[in-house]
Amino acid sequence: MSSQKDNSSTRNKILSGNCTSIMNSLEKESVDMIFADPPYNLQLNGELHRPNNTRVDGVDNDWDKFESLKTYDDFTRDWLKAARATLKPDGSIWVIGSYHNIFRVGAILQELGFWILNDVIWRKSNPMPNFRGRRFTNAHETMIWAAKSETSKYRFNYDAMKALNEDLQMRSDWFIPLCTGHERLKNDEGQKAHPTQKPEALLYRVIMSSTNPGDLVLDPFFGTGTTGAVAKKLGRNFTGIEREEDYIRIAEERIKNIKRMGSDEILHTPSKREEPRIPFGTLIERGLLKPGAVLTDSRQRYQAKIGADGNLITESERGSIHKVGAALQGAPSCNGWTFWHFRQGQNFIPIDKLRQQVRAEGAKKDTLQ
Repeated sequence: MSSQKDNSSTRNKILSGNCTSIMNSLEKESVDMIFADPPYNLQLNGELHRPNNTRVDGVDNDWDKFESLKTYDDFTRDWLKAARATLKPDGSIWVIGSYHNIFRVGAILQELGFWILNDVIWRKSNPMPNFRGRRFTNAHETMIWAAKSETSKYRFNYDAMKALNEDLQMRSDWFIPLCTGHERLKNDEGQKAHPTQKPEALLYRVIMSSTNPGDLVLDPFFGTGTTGAVAKKLGRNFTGIEREEDYIRIAEERIKNIKRMGSDEILHTPSKREEPRIPFGTLIERGLLKPGAVLTDSRQRYQAKIGADGNLITESERGSIHKVGAALQGAPSCNGWTFWHFRQGQNFIPIDKLRQQVRAEGAKKDTLQ
């Protein structure tokens, strides 16, 4: 009998123990996305104090200490191999780190066959000062986002990210504050429950960008459960792995009180690439545009007549809305749906509005059936 676990028994659970061993026991190629916040191996020597001689509550836990860089590299290679085995062929992984470790992690990711998609800079709006004044204030951390392989058809919710960013493409530098105030979890002594607790806003963007509702997110360094909390809010499933029992207890209590934010319709932004294909000719067949009508670009620099077969016709060109638009501009390509406009009263409207109208009618028909 196989020793691998069926992920239905580990879904939305926190598993206690060594992350490499546990990942090796999980069902292979069953995870949609991994978020990993591994030990940074900060290599701190002694305590750090502020100018007023108060001690800085930094990361001095045993789980962040390694004998050498080779020991850390071996540890990294082992957990990344195990993580890779759990990831679906079209899955992706996010790993966050600081200058102490992220470059070593990135090199090992590439050695193991992962395909790096982006490095995303988390710019902290409220970073800890450099108290000794001998270096720049360390005001960011780096996240590496990678697909399982070069050929992976990884998930990227481009339209959701653009909507979050006021209809502008989401950049790879994210300005998000550190986890402070009421969000910062405390232990029974009133101290920070975890020294490197990540803000929920950071995980919100990560999970929204590269998963859909119902997907399974694995976090092999679960800590106090930020990944699980945000996954539950967004209608995703999670599996957390953590070896520190105090963290597990806090994470379980935290996640127990989390409510899902809404239905799949609320939590998922459909990709335009996934919408039903509507040929331009459909608009003519439906009578929304008529043969012989004139289309123009938004500034009325170019004109073309609509042929009965769905082609556009100019003095020098005949072809699809995309081909003719590109030829007139001398461009290698053109999105004809947004380039060409039809006249409606005194206004010029993109023909894409008519395509969306046809799609909406189709969706309404499917719902009624």
